[in-house]
Amino acid sequence: MDSRSAAARPAHPDAIEFVRFCYRRKHVGWPELYDEMCAVANRATFRGHDVDALAGIGIGLCLSDMPGLAAIVAQVVAEEQQARRPVAVRIVTDEEQTEEARDQQEEPAGGMRPRLVPIQVSA
Repeated sequence: MDSRSAAARPAHPDAIEFVRFCYRRKHVGWPELYDEMCAVANRATFRGHDVDALAGIGIGLCLSDMPGLAAIVAQVVAEEQQARRPVAVRIVTDEEQTEEARDQQEEPAGGMRPRLVPIQVSA
């Protein structure tokens, strides 16, 4: 089989989910993710799929399958990173909030109301 054609073929949805499952366990990229995929395959951790079952959905762990597998990993990692937006918060006291925000909320006992305020984060 030509490895370039394997990398260009669309991946099976279960193959993408397998890579996503492994990525969410470790949050590493290629080639480190390969180690996690081998461990998951050997333990049949993903839906009970062992190495042979994964081969049936297009996840080959052999050297000749690396280009196609690396392409799936690149796609999944890019999607996962894009889905995670940077978020920053700042805890403020009542004195730092606007009058409008105070009018919308009830006053707790003690007068202190720490709030999480979203902060603009540049990428």
